[in-house]
Amino acid sequence: MASGVEPRVGLAPIFGLFRDGEGGFTTVAVAVSLVLSLSLVFGAASAAWVAGRSSEVQRVADACALAGENTVAAFSTVVQVVDACVLSMGLAGVIVLGAGLVVSCVPGLSAAGAEVTSAGGRILEARRSFASSAGEGIERLETTLPLLIVANSASCVEANEAGGVSYTGCAIPFPTESRSDFSALEADVDEDELVELSGQMQEVSDEVDEAQRRADEAKERAWRADCVTEPYCLRERAASLAGLGIGENPDYPTVDGWTFGVPLLRARAYYAARLASAHVGGSGAEEMTDSACRRAFYEYALEEVRSGSYEEHADGTVSVDLPSLPRNAEQTRGTRLYTDAMWPCSVEGGVRTLHSSTLCPGAGGSPSGSASLADAEAGSVATCDQCRMDIGDMGRVASASTSIANGFEHHWRIIVEASRDYEAARRDEAAAEARLRGLAEQGEGAFERAIEELSVARPTLCPPGAWGCVAVVARSGSSVPSELTASFLSSAELPEGVAVSAAALAPDDATAENNVLSSFFDSLGAGESALGGALDGVTELWGRLLVGYGSAYESVGSAGSEFLGGLDGVLGGSVGSWLRERLERVLRAAGFEPVDMRLRKPVLTNTQDVLDQVGLERISTVRSLVNALPDSGSAFDLACAAGLWLVDAVGTDEFTLAEILVPGTGLSIPLTIDLSRMGGGS
Repeated sequence: MASGVEPRVGLAPIFGLFRDGEGGFTTVAVAVSLVLSLSLVFGAASAAWVAGRSSEVQRVADACALAGENTVAAFSTVVQVVDACVLSMGLAGVIVLGAGLVVSCVPGLSAAGAEVTSAGGRILEARRSFASSAGEGIERLETTLPLLIVANSASCVEANEAGGVSYTGCAIPFPTESRSDFSALEADVDEDELVELSGQMQEVSDEVDEAQRRADEAKERAWRADCVTEPYCLRERAASLAGLGIGENPDYPTVDGWTFGVPLLRARAYYAARLASAHVGGSGAEEMTDSACRRAFYEYALEEVRSGSYEEHADGTVSVDLPSLPRNAEQTRGTRLYTDAMWPCSVEGGVRTLHSSTLCPGAGGSPSGSASLADAEAGSVATCDQCRMDIGDMGRVASASTSIANGFEHHWRIIVEASRDYEAARRDEAAAEARLRGLAEQGEGAFERAIEELSVARPTLCPPGAWGCVAVVARSGSSVPSELTASFLSSAELPEGVAVSAAALAPDDATAENNVLSSFFDSLGAGESALGGALDGVTELWGRLLVGYGSAYESVGSAGSEFLGGLDGVLGGSVGSWLRERLERVLRAAGFEPVDMRLRKPVLTNTQDVLDQVGLERISTVRSLVNALPDSGSAFDLACAAGLWLVDAVGTDEFTLAEILVPGTGLSIPLTIDLSRMGGGS
């Protein structure tokens, strides 16, 4: 070896620890390899565990935000149901009151009108009571809403603790205080005018009914005298005494289609026939006088009935002018038969004498014109000793035929008297109908005003959390499970962590035709109305209006029209029918805007989207919330530190919001809310 060169140390001794002389691995090499491999495996597992737990805090924050906003969604649904009840009950009450007006206009149905009107008033009173209690209940529930949001979101955070990792946090609603306006729930409907008008209509319709009854009774009385053989009648007497055929003497088996013009035409034909066949003569002066009086009576009667008339007017009145024929001497004195100079006179023995006919045996002197029975009774002319013509003879002509049932004039008198009663009744009926029409016009205006009172804007719903909920969740530091580090690694720590998330409500298009209100109505167990009669459809009406809350514009008109159209006894052309059509038109024109009935569901959103509505800057707001976490002993402390005013205005797990009286049933059903389920269980 050359001088100055240091000797080299070989690596053989070191390699010899791991490899033997034959090229294999030693025991030391194997042991070192196993330790190194296991350390790498457990190290990787520990790192994966830490990474997994680190990311879970964001998932918990997301669930926390959704849980808080789920409570807001539940509250929104409660308010929608309450508002739908208040609106639909108001509409049902006003529509039933309108039906009461319509029924009150129908003669003979005043009692039913009073019943329907009373039912409408009771519905509005129930609505008034429900709206008041529900408004108070909603305000109390909304006051408690921040507490419920914090409680439900904190419960969600706690439920996600697992594997030794604990979380603290809750959702903070924005706005933090209510900005709702529920005054629309308290908008009242003044039914006094409708009730008062209904009462007035009932009184006037009773007058119409009484007038119609009198008119119908008079008409039937006259028809029976004209056409009903018991065993005699005007038609039968005209056929028997004058031989009139069916053409001039028609028969009316029923009062329908019969008018007072029928007996008038019959009388004209009858007296024309009797006059044509009447001849003055006889075997003696007395018979001659009787025949002369009969002919004079027939001539007078024919002139009278020819001047008679029957006319119906557009205003519902009638003009009936059927002449009364005298049936005794006293009544004859009031006719032309007494005053007209229609009897021949002659000079007998120097005295001017009145005769029944020129054929009178006592008329032997020179003719001396004619005179009246009034002249004879006054002594201006003398009475013939032979024919003895005087007012008594003339008065006896119609006396017998008027007094007994087999006389034509007997039935004619009944018809004439009935015609006067009929004319007066129709006049009274028309006057009452005119007053009723005026009241109906007032009723239309009052009904329209009542509907307008209900068409106010619906409640403005902006409770805490309406803009969204921001969740802040902190994870406390924790040790990595010893199973992952023992024997191979030193103990590891999962550091503290914080995550922020936000959720807001979004309409669920899949629920545009939701059955929340339908299910709610079904749950009330309301069947047919217990009131009966005209009120059988009240419960169904309310149900249709309630379920149609989401499309009120069209459902109000259709449901109301169908209910009004189902009223019995309202005949076309009547005041009631006119009013019903007018009320249906008001309902169709009512300006009820459709309500968006899509359910709201919580969805994750950007935190800044929520904070922008409040006017807060994201970084500073989140930082202040995060800074509050370490000093907070609980989620409620965090909420208070964030400025929430947590109030328990309910004080129980089950809260009775209000009691609702189901229209038409008399059932009072409490609306109870299970507060433990308002969070929805995110």
